[in-house]
Order: sequence, then structure tokens, then C-alpha cells
Amino acid sequence: MKLLLVAAEPREFQGLRPRLPQLGNHQFHLTANGAGPHHAAAAVDAALVSFRPDGIVSLGFCGALDPALAIADIVVGTNIFAGDRTFVAQTPASSAAHYPGAVCSLDHVARTAAEKSHLHAAGAIAVEMEAAGVAAKAQALGLPFFCIKAVTDLAGETLSNDFNAALRSDGHFDTIRILASSLQSPWVRLPELFRLRARCMRAARSLGDFIADCRF
Repeated sequence: MKLLLVAAEPREFQGLRPRLPQLGNHQFHLTANGAGPHHAAAAVDAALVSFRPDGIVSLGFCGALDPALAIADIVVGTNIFAGDRTFVAQTPASSAAHYPGAVCSLDHVARTAAEKSHLHAAGAIAVEMEAAGVAAKAQALGLPFFCIKAVTDLAGETLSNDFNAALRSDGHFDTIRILASSLQSPWVRLPELFRLRARCMRAARSLGDFIADCRF
């Protein structure tokens, strides 16, 4: 099966890339074009120029909305909530541990515990920024759509760093701006950045392990 995997950042593929030679049952094309639905949709369009997939996967990091989710847990979306639209996602077969459920797809980082609680009350177990854009493209193309995410921040956590303020128009986060802002409260914000980096590395490995076990 030929699968197009769409992420926001290349580091979300770090756990998968070493495994690709072992996954002979599938042909993968990986693309990352920044955060947000519009950049994810544009990534699909760009990939279609040279690659014709049998299915499309929104892959990457997410924030937990369900308090039961832990760092690096795998969330497999069954539905994508995006404003007044809902997209249905297919579920790959896997014996690896994962949590199926609805995923909320936003155009910004869900930064506070209060916002996460509100989104969880609406029925979602995780939140991210790209799945809606990928799902809309898959639906228009009549292709199977999958949503596979790994947790990097917990439901009860409020991020002290304002990543939304550092999100550039190209969908990438301004690292210099984040670091400069963190110096306003270095004893809180800098440790959070290092902690988040370590969590992303764990989540990427978890994604690689899970995809290696999947049957699409």
C-alpha cells in the first residue's frame, strides 16, 4: 500500500525513518510543511505532484485532553472535530497499545489546562493542528484517511511558553523568539522547553514503533 504521511515538522518522523527499510509491505512518502490545517493541506497538494497514495495519514504530536493519557501515548483518531465540521478517520489494525477516540483539530496551540478541559468536555481525547487539513484533502480525493498522534503535553498542564505568539505565517515556530521570551521567566520557561524537547523525542520513537506494527 502506498501511504502519504503528513506531519508538521520533520522531527515527528525521527522514530519512523530508521524503520522504513523494514516495512516492505508499504511504500511511504513523508512530508512536513509546518503547523496548521492550511500548511498540512498544501503539503498534500505538493506531494501529489510526484506520489499517488492509496491512503493518507496525519502523523505527529498532540496534546492530551483526556487526563488518562500519558506522555508518548499513541492516540488513533476515529473522528476529527474541526469547528463545525467532523471528519471520519479509519483505524489501522495494530496489536500495540493505543487509545482510539475523537481528535480536536485547531489552528492554534491549545496552551492552557482550561482550554483543554473545555475541548475534552466536547468529546475529544486529544488536540492537534493538522489533521483537519489532511482529512479534508483525503475526503476530496476519495482516499482512506488515518490520524495517528503521540502525546507531548498533558491534559492538566498549562504551557508557560506562548508558542502561538511565536508561530510564523509559514507554519514554523520562531525559535529565537521562543528563547528570547523564555528569558523573561527563565526558571520556569527554559526547563519547560528542555522538558518538551525530551518529550518530543519520546513521542517520535513511540510513533515509529506504532507505525511499524500497523496494518493499514
